[in-house]
Amino acid sequence: QLQLVESGGGLVQPGGSLRLSCAASGLSLDYYVIGWFRQAPGKEREGVSCASRRDGSAYYADFLKGRFTISRDNAKNTVYPEMNSLSPEDTAVYSCGLGYSCSGYVCRDVFYWGQGTQVTVSS
Repeated sequence: QLQLVESGGGLVQPGGSLRLSCAASGLSLDYYVIGWFRQAPGKEREGVSCASRRDGSAYYADFLKGRFTISRDNAKNTVYPEMNSLSPEDTAVYSCGLGYSCSGYVCRDVFYWGQGTQVTVSS
């Protein structure tokens, strides 16, 4: 049974940080990649990162300006994006998705989505 569970979202002040998580069950991440996306109010969903456990690579969108970093816990089948120096423009629903490959920082073949976690940056 496939399952993706995101957590870690919430309300944070500008300049603050959040650590999200995406926990996968029902399959091994040895054979798939995890893409992270966000959708801000009134905007299209956009890719922010893609990570491959198999080849140990991770890609990040340039517009994040180095504020987004992925770490992994292979034993827990979980990835942990850390978002730093947050600003109101980072307010969005952040979702992870299982895919087959990374095309740069975007996974274009996501076949399974998590439910998303809300990140709100506001003073």
